[in-house]
Amino acid sequence: MVQKHYVAGFQNFVDFMKNFKADGQDINILFTGAKMDSGISWCSDCVDAAPFIDAALEKAPAESHFIHVDVGDRPTWKDMTNPFRKDTNTHLSVIPTLIRWKNPQRLEGEQCQNADLLDMFFNDED
Repeated sequence: MVQKHYVAGFQNFVDFMKNFKADGQDINILFTGAKMDSGISWCSDCVDAAPFIDAALEKAPAESHFIHVDVGDRPTWKDMTNPFRKDTNTHLSVIPTLIRWKNPQRLEGEQCQNADLLDMFFNDED
């Protein structure tokens, strides 16, 4: 089974990744908007993509990691100086974004609702 992790905020993400040991396993990271008090993300695209991503994760290699990263509330995300936008490892311009850490694989926005693309993302070799 895929090992799942959750991180909220840029500095927590940086600290988590600095100390994270994947032992050569794939590290897949999903960046989404924070959840509101209702338990639903303020980002409607993230909400729309969630069931597709969850279904694809069911078929993902067991020896992999999935890190769900909360980029913050709407005002934090919309700030063009948001560190997730500027960091060379993440370089986000839209959420949801799904990346393979330190590799070119990347799905953005509506691509995260495409079952075929998600299957290729999680199951194709680097």
